[in-house]
Amino acid sequence: MKLSDMTVGSLGRITALQPGEKVYRQRLIAMGLLPGTELLVSRIAPLGDPVEITVRGFSLSLRKGEADIIQLEGI
Repeated sequence: MKLSDMTVGSLGRITALQPGEKVYRQRLIAMGLLPGTELLVSRIAPLGDPVEITVRGFSLSLRKGEADIIQLEGI
């Protein structure tokens, strides 16, 4: 499933990063969003964009289109 498909309070584990814009993928990897990393969906804006996640002890807001490249499995 995609990160943008998850609801507030959901826990997930990253399984893969889909091909996308190379620079953006490198930024996500640099922030620690690697396969096997667990995250929590903290907040979703009223219109669904952006999505705030908590990962490795910090909060990160991602645009819905950018969050779509992150593939997850529910925990």
